[in-house]
Amino acid sequence: MVEVGKNSVIKTIVSEEEQGQRLDNYLLRVCKGVPRSHLYQIVRSGEVRVNSGRVAVSYRLRSGDILRIPPLRMAERKSERENEIIDGAAIKAELPILFEDEALLAIDKPAGIAVHGGSGVSFGVIEALRRQRPQARFLELAHRLDRETSGVLLVGKKRSALNALHDLFRSGGRSGGAVDKRYWVLVVGRWMDPLRNVRLPLLKYDLPSGEKRVRVADEGKASHTVFRLLARWKGFSLLEAELKTGRTHQIRVHLAHLGYPIAGDEKYGDFARNRELQRDGLKRMFLHARSMRLPHPASGETLELESSLPTALASFLQHLSQHDAQDYGQTF
Repeated sequence: MVEVGKNSVIKTIVSEEEQGQRLDNYLLRVCKGVPRSHLYQIVRSGEVRVNSGRVAVSYRLRSGDILRIPPLRMAERKSERENEIIDGAAIKAELPILFEDEALLAIDKPAGIAVHGGSGVSFGVIEALRRQRPQARFLELAHRLDRETSGVLLVGKKRSALNALHDLFRSGGRSGGAVDKRYWVLVVGRWMDPLRNVRLPLLKYDLPSGEKRVRVADEGKASHTVFRLLARWKGFSLLEAELKTGRTHQIRVHLAHLGYPIAGDEKYGDFARNRELQRDGLKRMFLHARSMRLPHPASGETLELESSLPTALASFLQHLSQHDAQDYGQTF
């Protein structure tokens, strides 16, 4: 791995394993302790160069590229308390492995852990994996889950496998479902249709605070979710959500727009009801990446992955079954 510092310019040649990676992701990986904002600044100013030329942060590295990295300002550890927070995150992120081979890892991601550091989060799943496996030459996310979503998450261990996974996820919705991704989600309200296809375009936008949000809008990107009713109580419904496209916050926004907010959703949910749910024991968003089926990126054989419902969510379903009249589906 490249060792960067604050006193000298570093020049390195991009390897075949590193080929295809975005420049910003490469720098975040090799420049440990350097603030993200500073890395973006030195790329925009031309201090980082590829083959002696200026490039954008979105540039995809190629095998044989000569990369120039200037002396860098390293982030300081400000206090023992900060160290405790980082160490606590590392302990929390001893991640269960659902599947592993030479090409990829499938993780059973807990809720409450971001998939990647950034946006005010210094430590995420990928940082935890790199700390747990310092000998690993390559570990990169194949896709993303929201911080409060638990369940199946894929990580590439080779650049070739990562590129193949990205191609699968990009083509899945258009090719009739190369990747089958299914979530379990509890919504507020009585969902009546056993099966419903929801096709509503989604548009990203910024709040005045700068926070990213998504809404249904005609000018948005085409988005398709298939919902199946699994169980229904007097005031709640448990659904399976099958993603046909993979837009940001797709399940959350589709359901909120239809008037069935996800229980515990702090961005798009029923905030008054969420406070009641916390008192009843649901202290997180009820959205879980339950299963994924896809062709293995190297062998092409079908890979089937499944994550059990976390204890906190299963316990809340049992609470519902004991305290709320159920009129549809399996019991818990």
